[in-house]
Order: sequence, then C-alpha cells, then structure tokens
Amino acid sequence: MSRTPRTARSSKANDPELAHRLSRRGMLGVAAGATAAALLGAAATPAVAATDATAGAQGRGRPVLPPGRLGIQLYSLRDKVSTLGFAAVFAELAKYGYDEVEFAGYTQGSAGPITLAQLKRLARNYGLNPIGSHVGYYSSDPNAYTFAQNLTKVLDDAQALGLKHIGTASGPFRYGSTVDAWKRAAEEFNTYGAAAKARGMKFYQHNHSEEFSFATDNPKVRLYDVLLAETDPDLVFLEMDIFWAYSGQFRFSKRPDGTPAPFEPLDYVLRQPDRYPLFHVKDGESDPSNTYGYRMTDVGDGDIDYQRFISAVTRLRGHRLAHHWQAEHDNPTESFTFARRSSAHLHSLREKC
Repeated sequence: MSRTPRTARSSKANDPELAHRLSRRGMLGVAAGATAAALLGAAATPAVAATDATAGAQGRGRPVLPPGRLGIQLYSLRDKVSTLGFAAVFAELAKYGYDEVEFAGYTQGSAGPITLAQLKRLARNYGLNPIGSHVGYYSSDPNAYTFAQNLTKVLDDAQALGLKHIGTASGPFRYGSTVDAWKRAAEEFNTYGAAAKARGMKFYQHNHSEEFSFATDNPKVRLYDVLLAETDPDLVFLEMDIFWAYSGQFRFSKRPDGTPAPFEPLDYVLRQPDRYPLFHVKDGESDPSNTYGYRMTDVGDGDIDYQRFISAVTRLRGHRLAHHWQAEHDNPTESFTFARRSSAHLHSLREKC
C-alpha cells in the first residue's frame, strides 16, 4: 500500500496519544467578529494532484472512494488556519479535491476573527460541506465549552453551522476504566445523542487506541465493547479513527494476563455499519518498537490497507454513500503537502476486479 519505498519514508517521532488529546481539547472554542484572511497565492494545482493520483493508481476498477465523500479534519491544518485563515485553507482544499471539512473548534487560532455564519458561508463558497465537529466531553470548569458543561451552546453552534454530526474525541474515561464507569459515561452519551437527534444531528465519539483496552475490574471485558453495548444505536454513533484502531489492535490483542484477545477493527464496522457514519483516514508505518505500533505518515505512505478497508465498507448494500471519510494527520511535516498527497492517493485507489 505504500506510495514510496520504505527506505524513502521519513523517520518521525513517536505519536504520544495523550499529548494529541490535550492539544486537540485546547483548540476547542467559538469565535465572533469579522471575515477570514485573504487567499493564499501559490500552491499545488489540480494538475499536480491528478498527476499524483495517476502515479499511485491501484488498478482499473471502480474508484474505492465514493464521490462527494472525502473530507479532512481541520486539526491537521491548524498551522495554516492560524497563519493564513480559513479562506486560504478552504481554497487549497478545494483545489485538492476535498468535498467536506470536519472542525476541531471554530477558531483554531484563525488569522482574523470569524463568526459561525461567516464560517458556514465561506465553506459553502468553496464547495466544502461542514460535516462534523469535535468538542470536549467534560471539564472541571463549569463554563467550559463541552458537552457536559454547555450542551445547549454546543448544539446551538453546531446547528448554526448546519452540521449533521457533532461529537467528541474524548474517551469515555470520565469516571474511570471499570465496566460501571463506562456504563455511566454511556448514559451521558445517550443523553447527548438524544439532544442532538432532537435537532436533526447525530452525536458521535471518536476513538483513540485506549478505548480498546480492558476494564480494570474485569480484564476479560474490552472497554470498547462496553461502549457499544451500553449506548443506544439510534442515539450514539462512532467515528472510527482507523489508525488508532489498528494501534489498539497492536496494543491490546492480549489481555493483561497475557492470554490472546485478537480483534480486527474492520469487523466492528461490518457488524454494525450504521453506527459508523464517519471515519478518520490516517496512515502509519508499522513499527513494533513504537509504543503504539505505528509511526504516523501521510495517507498512502504507510501500511494500513485502505483499498481493502474502504472497499469492504462501501460494498455493503446501501452503504456506498452512507459514510464520510476524513483524512487526518496529527502532526504532518507540511500540512498542505499532506492534504494534497492524501487526497491524490485516496482518489487513485480502485476496487479489485
């Protein structure tokens, strides 16, 4: 699946999951004020992206990626948003063939203040559909912009942007890692899901690898299974971060006592595909010496088989257009390059005849 030989891949530092969570939470917020910054002048053209796509083509079958369903998590472009503004970033994403954007807060340190109405209009002007947003789960600060502390405000803002999905990248660890702790968190997720559904939206939770660990009071029970069992499938949905799911497979395919407990992330989706409207498509080069089993790369430079994964989901009856695929890299070397190359690679993938 790699676009480049292993020897040509860049060597990157470990991807600390906790630091990622904290930095993502720190970016959540809502802006007010004037319009976004001016457009960026020079960047890769659609012809360049098309050339990359041709070079990486994977056969002659139907495109694996459904039309209109490629998005990007804007956390990956936070450096560009903070220096150039949303308008410049959206202009580039449109050039690269993206259809959707997922927010990680509505300012991201944007170069110039922007209101939600302006942000919605700006995305639409560049042909980008705002598909979802990540918001914190809870905080000790009663005024925090989280589901637990300010549910109404969170949903008001999501509705103002016209989002169809509103979720959290926080794990259900609020009350600990026991079975009952996760049942309690699941009850809260059901509450948020019911409130979102009443406004025509879907509440979702985005995983990291720790969700696939085992309950501290019952090491035979995988916590992710508790989340699935205890949340109402009509109210609570999942955004599988595929990289972190395979990291979870690497880390937690054995119970604490060493007995085997293998699982396949794709199987979770195939068993309950309606529960997974969103995915994070991020890639990693396998590295058993890394705590997480992988070193994060641009999509197409790693070892996760996205031709297989996306095809398996979109080939399900009625599911070709039922899911949204969001490219992401937590710390890309150059974020526009990541966005361009990831789009080109995903558009190049073809189903096997």
